[in-house]
Amino acid sequence: MMPAKRRRTVRNETRRDQTRRRQGRFGRALGRDLRSRSACRHPAPCRPLAAQQGAAGHHKVKTRSETSYSTKKIYRQKGTGGARHGDRNAPIFRKGGIYKGPVPRSHAHDLPKKVRQLGLKHALSAKAKAGELVVIEAAEGAAKTKELAKQVKDLGWKRALIIDGAEVNEGFARAAANIDGLDVLPSMGANVYDILKRDTLVLTKAGVEALEARLK
Repeated sequence: MMPAKRRRTVRNETRRDQTRRRQGRFGRALGRDLRSRSACRHPAPCRPLAAQQGAAGHHKVKTRSETSYSTKKIYRQKGTGGARHGDRNAPIFRKGGIYKGPVPRSHAHDLPKKVRQLGLKHALSAKAKAGELVVIEAAEGAAKTKELAKQVKDLGWKRALIIDGAEVNEGFARAAANIDGLDVLPSMGANVYDILKRDTLVLTKAGVEALEARLK
């Protein structure tokens, strides 16, 4: 006889189930390799290191077709007792062209979608574990930079990143633009580098829902 199949019961999610699901999504250990790969996908953190290592993509040498010597054969082919040569642009001569030297190219690299999602989950988990994740109702209300700066100072946010939903309130974004250490991004602009760079990560309720939908 075939064993009876177990029936899977379907029930509505309670608030506790939703909390556990969110903790499973945002409660991951942050790997150093994944963090660095996800952060260096953006050009800003890797630019100083790339410039230091000479890997900015602008390195260039002259080949034998680009040096300024004449293309005339330096001496006849036979009867000199020396090796056979063509012109002075050959790589064997001093100030001749460079053979297989570096040329301008892009050092950009992309990551698979699942790896990008995993890196974002780890960054959110790191902020939640460190107690640097704050959830607010909405990012709106303050239309003046002075008012918003006072609110941020009272909350103790020195270097904060606010992630809103699909769109950011225009007045709030304009007020936050001149405040040093405060950045506002829509949910699609959330990335590992900006999240880990700031001391405090602030999510609106719309931002939380958008990130959950993005990381499914």
